[in-house]
Amino acid sequence: MTAPDWKQLLFTRRMGVCLLSGFSSGLPLYILINLVPAWLKSEHVDLKAIGFFALIQFPYTWKFIWSPFMDRFSIPRLGRRRGWMLITQLVLLAAIAAFGLFSPLDGLSAIATLASLVAFFSASQDIVLDAYRREILAETELGLGNSVFVNAYRLASLVPGSLSLILADHLPWSQVFLLTAVFMLPGLLLTALVREPALSKPPATLQEAVVEPFHEFFSRHGWHSALVILGFIFLYKLGDSMATALATPFYLDLGFSKSQIGLVAKHAALWPAIIGGLLGGIWMIKLGINRALWLFGIVQVTSILGFAWLASQGANPGALALVIGFEALGVGLGTAAFTAYIARTTHPRYTATQYALFTSLAAVPRTLFNAFTGVLVEHLGWQNFFLLCTALALPGMLLLFKVAPWSEPVPQTTAPAAPH
Repeated sequence: MTAPDWKQLLFTRRMGVCLLSGFSSGLPLYILINLVPAWLKSEHVDLKAIGFFALIQFPYTWKFIWSPFMDRFSIPRLGRRRGWMLITQLVLLAAIAAFGLFSPLDGLSAIATLASLVAFFSASQDIVLDAYRREILAETELGLGNSVFVNAYRLASLVPGSLSLILADHLPWSQVFLLTAVFMLPGLLLTALVREPALSKPPATLQEAVVEPFHEFFSRHGWHSALVILGFIFLYKLGDSMATALATPFYLDLGFSKSQIGLVAKHAALWPAIIGGLLGGIWMIKLGINRALWLFGIVQVTSILGFAWLASQGANPGALALVIGFEALGVGLGTAAFTAYIARTTHPRYTATQYALFTSLAAVPRTLFNAFTGVLVEHLGWQNFFLLCTALALPGMLLLFKVAPWSEPVPQTTAPAAPH
């Protein structure tokens, strides 16, 4: 069967939806893992406390619990997908701006509470955006569509990780968070323009919305294979997630200023991330998702070693740009294939809940293990910490022999795209 022309797939309205939804999905998370830690570090909050702030991201891990509720119920006049998109985006815009009302030294508990609120509604937004994207993409568009989404997701990191840090050298933090919140507006624009997917049929009851997604997944694969798949989803991004958990404090410890981090580190990641995301989607059309997981995963693991090398170079802008650029390329490729695999593993009838379950499981390392990265760094030092992250990336690669054999394509569930 001849692979479709990637040019015909790329320049479509559905890919535009993937672009805007990826940006809206990534912005709140990168505010929590990039901007908030940099804010706390600059206000002299202890590094251990900053590390434990990762625990506020637990909603990303447990979002499958309330995803059936969002799958079952619709918002009057807006619909099931658009209604929840609007609610979550409005709350996020207000909550992000509200960070600037507090001081890290006097109101750390209030900041933690607000950050937890952002994490909850960000995870809720992810539930509905992931479901919407899966329901409008045809099977042949999954690789490219998810690559565009991941690319935009990473592109969103340039706002809190670059622009906001540069502004922080010139403006009060209250204004920085207000300006950062404005970047939620593209997501609201998307919600206003799109329509409900034609295939978006809710479960008949809340009980069906809760039980059947799990029953269908384990029935389709069998208990043993299903558990192996879940283990792979948990482990594939573990090393990469831990390596980047304290990226901004790492750069600050090396001696870089906030402006240098904004200009060098983040912009060095821009073009490699764009190139990696687009090439990943294009290559997946020809390679298939299985082989992409192998090839892109190898690049992803190798990129973690770059941080260990950077730890020995000190405040060297050239080394920083090289390492960050390669990391953006490698992790961008790996994430694109991984996201496409998760989308393929869902069943169209139970998209939101199954997608939320899988992405929640993938978020466990970022939420649980990353909370202890500050402790690990203090005991191991930065270089040994990154070597440990590299070792932790290997088990997920080994599970590819079971879940995505190189020469054996995995049967795919076809989901026709909604007309747009």
